[in-house]
Amino acid sequence: MNRTLLLLSAAGLLALGALSLGKPAPPPPPPVTDTSHTVARPDDQPATAVLPLLVAQPSDGALTLTGKLSGTYVQTGDSEAFAWMELKARPVEAQRRVPVNMALVVDRSGSMSGQKLADAKRAATELVNRLTPEDRLALIHYGTDVKVIPSRLVTSEVRAELLASIDGIQDDGSTNISGGLTEAASALRGHLSQFRVSRAILLSDGQPTAGLVTEPELFQLTRRLRDEGITVSALGVGEDFQASLMRGMAEQGGGFSGFLNDSSRLAEVFSRELDQATSTVARRVELRLTLPPSVRDVEVMGLPSTREGAVVKVPLYDLSGEQSVRVVVKLTLRASATSEALPLLDATVHYLDVARDMMAESTLPLKAQVTEDAALVRAHLDRDVRVHAVRALGTQQMRAAVEEMKRGNRKGAVGLLGNARKLFGSSAAALSGELAELDQTEAAYGRASNDGDVRRESLNLYKKTMKNFGENNAY
Repeated sequence: MNRTLLLLSAAGLLALGALSLGKPAPPPPPPVTDTSHTVARPDDQPATAVLPLLVAQPSDGALTLTGKLSGTYVQTGDSEAFAWMELKARPVEAQRRVPVNMALVVDRSGSMSGQKLADAKRAATELVNRLTPEDRLALIHYGTDVKVIPSRLVTSEVRAELLASIDGIQDDGSTNISGGLTEAASALRGHLSQFRVSRAILLSDGQPTAGLVTEPELFQLTRRLRDEGITVSALGVGEDFQASLMRGMAEQGGGFSGFLNDSSRLAEVFSRELDQATSTVARRVELRLTLPPSVRDVEVMGLPSTREGAVVKVPLYDLSGEQSVRVVVKLTLRASATSEALPLLDATVHYLDVARDMMAESTLPLKAQVTEDAALVRAHLDRDVRVHAVRALGTQQMRAAVEEMKRGNRKGAVGLLGNARKLFGSSAAALSGELAELDQTEAAYGRASNDGDVRRESLNLYKKTMKNFGENNAY
């Protein structure tokens, strides 16, 4: 293990030791390992090699999948490698607007009273005014009980009725998120075959207190809706919403998540949701990674995934014109000597091509040569994938720091941010922006004087990790 990683391991152990005092220790942060030779040692020459960018075939669909491995070679025996992939949506055809089948699901529980509910109603009003007679909208608002204004085409007459209904919403009751989503699904379900894009936009300012209340239950609900063809976006507003719940529902639902301290931004976000929906080119996007026998384990960094035998499934969000998502995968290998290129990964993207109204897929095979020479592996590392991998490793430490912030463990959080700094520093020229953001985070966290300040900084850091992991589906 090199000196950089020895320092990181020691810092991680100190942070974990601090947690043993007072309260049960949380799960340890992800280990920092580097048998891939990707993290630069202090005496390393800068990586200069750039491998060809491979393009999945066929390449003429709504999405283009490109990618490459961290190097030309992998070492015999036990080692690691990284794969970097990018999915990018084609541009939207000129003057092409996709009609939408939409449900707006608004929290009107007692905690929404005052400015938050006023801003939510104003945002809903602006959304209704932007819809056309080609679009359908159902309006659902929920406290303990759920009220439904049925789905209809937004004609002038219906628009007036919807605006009156929005104006009449009053705060009342608990937070029945599952009840609101279930009614939204019922409203959307009858029109799925007539519309290529169906989306539920959920708004809440708190944690669920009625209906389904646990994260696994609500994640299962949104995943089930996504499988039916209903995209779910989840927006949290205020100081008390459950960020992990909102993010998880959006990840499982294929939509966007929003973390809004300022409810006045709701109108902007609702408008962006509509723009996303009406320019969607690919829905029900899923990346499937097929692993050959030489791959013992795989980690999809920063994204949810499930493994079924030799196939790892990564649900991704709906993609609108020119939108993208990056995926970094860490492969744990046991490679035998061979003269032929060794298959390490087959990546296949499956999705619904909205313009063609049909399922599509394309596949990207990734292979490397095998050698016993560690110096040869290091000499043929790809410069760009090294940066992506180091960014992902450092971002894992940042995400672990978020959890320590939420627990009130300042020493542990600062230690993990230090781990991230060391990793980013190994590619400092390429990751100068990430290092600058770490400076800003540590300074703001150091100034945090109360629980509200800490919560805001942990949420800001969480949003930075999503960007670093290559996700472009958050506000």
